[in-house]
Amino acid sequence: MPNVQEEPRVPVYLINGFLESGKTSFMDFTLKQEYFRNGEKTLIILCEEGEVELDEKMLEQINAVQVVFDDPADMTPENMRALELKHKPDRVMLEYNGVWKMEDIYNLEMPSGWVIFQVITMVDGSTFAMYSANNNMKSMIVSMVGEADMVIFNRCDADTPLTKFRRSIKAVNSRAQVIFEGRDGEMMDAVDELPYDINADVIEIEDYDYGIFYVDAQEHPEVYDGKTVKFKGMVLKSADLISGVFVPGRHAMTCCAADLQFIGFVCHSKYARKLKSGQWVMVTGRIKYEYVRQYRGNGPVIYADNVSEAEKPADEVVYF
Repeated sequence: MPNVQEEPRVPVYLINGFLESGKTSFMDFTLKQEYFRNGEKTLIILCEEGEVELDEKMLEQINAVQVVFDDPADMTPENMRALELKHKPDRVMLEYNGVWKMEDIYNLEMPSGWVIFQVITMVDGSTFAMYSANNNMKSMIVSMVGEADMVIFNRCDADTPLTKFRRSIKAVNSRAQVIFEGRDGEMMDAVDELPYDINADVIEIEDYDYGIFYVDAQEHPEVYDGKTVKFKGMVLKSADLISGVFVPGRHAMTCCAADLQFIGFVCHSKYARKLKSGQWVMVTGRIKYEYVRQYRGNGPVIYADNVSEAEKPADEVVYF
């Protein structure tokens, strides 16, 4: 987990993604913005050298310097402190190699005052489906986007399944902002077509639509706040939850069979104490958006009017 709690003296902008995913092009565009022309020193750490290179003259003009680490073994606390002493940066842009382990950079002891301030994942929209079909590559994708604040899909076409891609990211990291760009660099909108009636008095969620509902409810509080929903879920109870609260949800496959994640909603119910973890229930209740510690922020909370026993779905796992 990256440390983003303390106020950084030197903010570190971590940009990850596979080779040729557009990381350097994104950095080049960003460095040309007015924010980087205020005289402050920018240290750029590159963990790979791709086809696109940063212009040395431009870097000199904006008071930026770049260094290259070709080997993950070079990413040591000692080398980072040496960079701090030599360059005394006001900010750091770190282009991280997508095939290196993300936990290594998150666990790396940074120089005093250096804090990972923002994590941005770059994704080539033309290769994402192919990479996602490979379990090894998919595992790397999950690792990269798991703590990302922003995921940018570039090189998208008119037939790129934007909504599907966004849901796959949101299933792994519901708080990530997902942005799509066409091959011309222009922004593209992902328009959701929901498989259920969002304006019904009771929004009924079919078993196979639970994943869509989960992601959309996280992303659009203005649409769901105050709405009544009915869905099937498996009960999760924990000592971490207060009395009268349980979590109905489903297991989701975001990476591979060995990486199932439980995705559910905090639910208040007078029936909670009678429920047992692992049983299937049908929940009908109203959605409110509140701060919940387990969410690490605001999120959808169900206030159940009714909770009844239910048969487990034909397929217990949600796929993205």
